[in-house]
Amino acid sequence: MLRFLLPIAVAVAVSACSSGASSDEAKPEAQAAPQKTVLDPQLKALQKAKDVQKTVDDQKQATDKAIDDSGG
Repeated sequence: MLRFLLPIAVAVAVSACSSGASSDEAKPEAQAAPQKTVLDPQLKALQKAKDVQKTVDDQKQATDKAIDDSGG
């Protein structure tokens, strides 16, 4: 008896968790704006650090080129 009730209970639980709307029916406004999470500040800080590193690398490359051009 338990072998029959367990799969039925699992199927009911899984179907109860579904939202009922498919991803094709999602509103365009919801797709345009990303959902805010607790990780957003960390991700923004990481992106800012990557941008700063790129700037530093570009400045180093310009400095190295200037040194090579001056004969150093």
